Amino acid sequence: MAGRKRKMLAVTALAAEAPKNKHTSRMELKLKTSPVEPDKSQSADTERSHYFIKKEPQHRLGEDFFNQPCITLAKEFLGKVLVRRCSDGTELRGRVVETEAYLGGEDQASHSAGGKRTQRNMAMFMKPGTIYVYPIYGIYLCMNVSSEGEGAAVLLRSLEPLQGLPVMKQLRAARRKEGARQLKDKELCNGPSKLCQALNISRCFDRRDLASDPEVWMERDLSTSPTGPHDIVSAPRIGIESHGDWAKKPWRFYLRGHHCVSVVNKVAEKQSEHVMKELDPINVVV
Repeated sequence: MAGRKRKMLAVTALAAEAPKNKHTSRMELKLKTSPVEPDKSQSADTERSHYFIKKEPQHRLGEDFFNQPCITLAKEFLGKVLVRRCSDGTELRGRVVETEAYLGGEDQASHSAGGKRTQRNMAMFMKPGTIYVYPIYGIYLCMNVSSEGEGAAVLLRSLEPLQGLPVMKQLRAARRKEGARQLKDKELCNGPSKLCQALNISRCFDRRDLASDPEVWMERDLSTSPTGPHDIVSAPRIGIESHGDWAKKPWRFYLRGHHCVSVVNKVAEKQSEHVMKELDPINVVV
């Protein structure tokens, strides 16, 4: 009796185990013959990440670049590229060819002369790289960038249009009288208010960070050689004649011979040529 019972239990155990083995066999076969389905959520995240990485500016200038003395930064801006990304994704680009330095504090031609702070000029006292947009004549705008130094900022005076010229022409034409002649490419951004119009820089950009803003930033231009001292002309600033001796400070900087400079100063160019010749190692007497 005991032997028969043990035999029946063994048969019962085998019968219970058989479906399990059969099921396992089918699963193993399915895994061997069917491809593994990809994780759709992971795939979507990967595509999204790739999209944003692709759109992220590759040569964007960061906070360290803007944290320089005002005059140094004004020179360093020359040859860099200002980028404006529109709401539809279109990117407008222009190479900086002319700037002006406003040192704040002691600089009587600066909006922050004497350390004066107002709601209008607050961006000049914010961290280097902060955009300062202010109106002139009640209808035009100018774009500045704060630098190292209390109340110091650099005015962007002129750009060379590089990308998005059709859009720039539309934006500029919208502010001109009907029937006015068509602008030449070099006339699109050859002035502080013109570049704001051409790149659609509005008052809402005031106090925004040029180092991190998604709609406007500055890039290095790898398509041209770095700007050297011999490429830069130092001349008096424009439109501040009422500020006496401060109007004579040679704190306007532009690229020598560039066709998009707003105002060429022949006297300053000759003087800077003379200085460069004196500094040339070939002409230095030991």
